[in-house]
Amino acid sequence: MNHSANVAGVGVGVDASGEEISAVLLAARDEYLPIAVTADQARAIKLALAGEPFERPLTHDLFIQMITDFGGALDGVRIDDIADGTFYAKIDTERYDDGESRRHVFDARPSDAIALAVRADCQIEISDDVLDYAGEPPSRFEAASEEQDIIDPSEFDEYDKSDIDTDVDTESDPDGI
Repeated sequence: MNHSANVAGVGVGVDASGEEISAVLLAARDEYLPIAVTADQARAIKLALAGEPFERPLTHDLFIQMITDFGGALDGVRIDDIADGTFYAKIDTERYDDGESRRHVFDARPSDAIALAVRADCQIEISDDVLDYAGEPPSRFEAASEEQDIIDPSEFDEYDKSDIDTDVDTESDPDGI
């Protein structure tokens, strides 16, 4: 069974190893599903939620415009599987050819699926299997937000990058990687 979800938040958290990660937090079935995304993906989703207009279309805006111009529509997105810690999503589309409905399903990264759903104002669904495996109680995030400084993705450009250690120990890492 799939459950309707909404974007409960976009921001930066800390993973189990103490590393900062950008994440989208989806709310479904009285649980939260955290999905790690890149800072760029987090910002794209955050801007879409805020309805920020741009002079030129961003990638997800362009994709939706192309689907629409070719006579299609984005019906919804589903996060329906998780394997080896990786979430998998599907994008459901519909197109009419000669009055006949044709449905197409595309595999997608959850971050892209969520960004498209927010822009197209369509439903996001999460399967029971995914929520059973990775869903978290809301209390886990309430406590975490009190303990750490959460950076809003809209402030990423203002983030003080001088605190980031860019020195590379070339003796232990000769390639500088």
